[in-house]
Amino acid sequence: MSKILDFSGLPPYAETPNEEQIRSRFQRVADQGALRHALPQSFGGFGDGFVDLCRTHRRLGEASRDPGLMLAVNAHLWGSVFPILLYGNETQREQFLPPMISGQWLGGHAITEPGCGSDVQAMISYAERSGQDFILNGEKRYITNVPLADWLVVYAKLDGRISAFLVSRQDQGCTFTSVGALDTCLGSSTGSVILKECRLDNQRLLGKAGAGAQMIQKALEYERAFVFAGIVGIMAWQLQEVVRHSRERASAGVHLGRHQAIGHRIADMKLRLDTIDLWLGECARLCDTGQRLTMASAQTKLYAAEAFLQSSLDAVQIMGAAGLEPGCAMARLVRDALAGRLFSGSSEIQKNLIAALLGTGDAYRVYPPPCKP
Repeated sequence: MSKILDFSGLPPYAETPNEEQIRSRFQRVADQGALRHALPQSFGGFGDGFVDLCRTHRRLGEASRDPGLMLAVNAHLWGSVFPILLYGNETQREQFLPPMISGQWLGGHAITEPGCGSDVQAMISYAERSGQDFILNGEKRYITNVPLADWLVVYAKLDGRISAFLVSRQDQGCTFTSVGALDTCLGSSTGSVILKECRLDNQRLLGKAGAGAQMIQKALEYERAFVFAGIVGIMAWQLQEVVRHSRERASAGVHLGRHQAIGHRIADMKLRLDTIDLWLGECARLCDTGQRLTMASAQTKLYAAEAFLQSSLDAVQIMGAAGLEPGCAMARLVRDALAGRLFSGSSEIQKNLIAALLGTGDAYRVYPPPCKP
């Protein structure tokens, strides 16, 4: 049965939120149950599906009008919660999933480094064995939810192959910092992870040693498929505001929307919005029926990212100078939409992936989906 969640009491968005405000908004979202969709009831989930997740995220986006908040939620879910669900052993699931699903712990994943982004095989962070333990060294940059995160899934090379490790901000030799913070999507935090002789016991290895590349691919497939489920709610609000403005503002003796140039822009915004909804519905259908998501998630991310940016530009153009006034969200959404073309793999990477899946090139290495436990 679909859960109808209410986000009317969400604390308002602040132009320059501090860490306390960011964490408070995330906790409010968790308290309402927004992190419980498509997860087993045994760990505190609703036991429903991805269609319900998309509906809730859309409502959250429309209520919050905050791409940063949606980015924080998605990094938490696809970066930590689902990898632990899919690859964690019984002890790890029991330890991590309940507090993460309740929002008690904030998570994410650390892939990007100062010298490598989309090319994960170029990462230089490494892990070494020390008896039954592992020692991690390296630096991760532009990591969503850092420095606020309690736990991260950190990827590093072990014996030359990428592996995944569960790392706490409390671990000795690990530092979460605000270095690398970005001036966009301010409803979430972004920072760096410094690992210097960070010792972890063998229960911190997530999944099989050397399986990290497949785990990254799976996590990013989910993230690409659903990161815009909330942002589409923001786009729906954006369209409503533009339509309202076009009705209230007169130009040359008629409402602004009566001018064909304006009407066409609004029509394009509506078309983009509904097309993203269709793509999200297809991704949810594939997940709920256990089918492969790789192609559809790349197509969804590519189209949605470009559509969000163009609609944000159109919204400012239609609203004119009013769209640039202090306190107006439209100009801020342009900046946030620019980030949308980069996170979870840039638009160029999505095109490379789509082409590779069609057999036209090997510019992007495609990993087969791992088997579920």
